[in-house]
Amino acid sequence: MNRNEIFNKVAELITAQLPVSIDKVQMDSRLVEDLGADSANVMILVFDLEREFNVEVDNDMLATVETVKDIVDYLEKNV
Repeated sequence: MNRNEIFNKVAELITAQLPVSIDKVQMDSRLVEDLGADSANVMILVFDLEREFNVEVDNDMLATVETVKDIVDYLEKNV
């Protein structure tokens, strides 16, 4: 899966979880400040990512994720 495919799937999962349109989800979008996620949204998103990409997201990633790019970078390295 290439970077663009990962981004598109992540954006799809984010818009399913949060009340934002797909065009608002950019690589530099911050989950909390720009997209309105709270900690519960982030946890549900992580579960969705784990299921969709068949990967286990470690706690270190959770502590450092701020942007959509952070998620895409992590998945690109771990999928």
